[in-house]
Amino acid sequence: MNRFDYVQPKSVKDAVAAACAPGSAYLAAGTNLLDLMKIGVSSPTRIIDITRLPGLNEISWLADGSVRIGALVRNSDLAYDARFARTFPSVAEALLSGASAQLRNAATVSGNLMQRTRCAYFQDLASACNRRQPGSGCDARGGENRLHAVLGWSEHCIATHPSDFCVPLVALDAVVEVEGPNGARDIALDALHALPGAAPERETTLHPGELILGVRLPARGAIYASNTRYLKLRERTSYAFAIVSAAVALEISGDAIRSARIALGGVAAKPWRAREAETSLENAAPTPEAFAKAAELALSDARPSGDNAFKITLARKIVARALTLARDGTPKDMPALPASPFSATLGISHAG
Repeated sequence: MNRFDYVQPKSVKDAVAAACAPGSAYLAAGTNLLDLMKIGVSSPTRIIDITRLPGLNEISWLADGSVRIGALVRNSDLAYDARFARTFPSVAEALLSGASAQLRNAATVSGNLMQRTRCAYFQDLASACNRRQPGSGCDARGGENRLHAVLGWSEHCIATHPSDFCVPLVALDAVVEVEGPNGARDIALDALHALPGAAPERETTLHPGELILGVRLPARGAIYASNTRYLKLRERTSYAFAIVSAAVALEISGDAIRSARIALGGVAAKPWRAREAETSLENAAPTPEAFAKAAELALSDARPSGDNAFKITLARKIVARALTLARDGTPKDMPALPASPFSATLGISHAG
């Protein structure tokens, strides 16, 4: 690990000013950053500790019914907040499906949004990785790539974004509040993470020095509370990143779907919103046939980036399965194994 300056600002303004220096990095819980520093993937020359900035660890319900989640709110605190979990249950389900309880007690909202890919070639300094070292190549293209992207990838990078939390947030039109040298602005979460194209080192649309202050979920997201799910398929039942995942939400009136929201995880360098699939469900009956069609549309642009064609089939099945479960209703109690398509209702719930 290289030597670095450590700065602990007392205000957002001071934090942003400190981050304008080249080589700066913001530190919250550090559950991703510190690991990358230890293995030499990230080598900031200045660490800006934002953990004591005032007002960033609060969950605030706004007058219009929307909710603002501060950047430093812990994953477990958000998942177990009764009002939040009742209003946005798929987000709580996604949070509880990620990592271990110990990590959820430390990890923050902003850190989750900014976590970097878990591609083994990105984390191996002996491997060529355009995301880590622009122009060096992408060893994943000809290597072990069964878990890599099937949507939005390029010849320069086939990595995936690892977050569970971001998937339902994208489905529910979350907005990210940031502050930078040029002032404050809002970014749709769907536009925060960048697809690789020819410049995979550009992982987000944040400008240099910009700091995430929080995330807002619009009030409209609450209309899906009764019919929403997050499902995640992983290689082991816990503490694993998604092979594929899906967040779905249905607004059902009578025998028809009035509106739908669908987003996928583990398939691209960003959470993937399936808008064409959503449109196909509007005014349709919530039938297996309609769900199968939506699942096909959600993956219509998918193509293997290597030995991973199976992910396309899995993703279709997860979307259809999630839609079926959402139609049947959001569970009153969180399953003991949240987000798993294999979990059974045995009278055991995930308690805080």
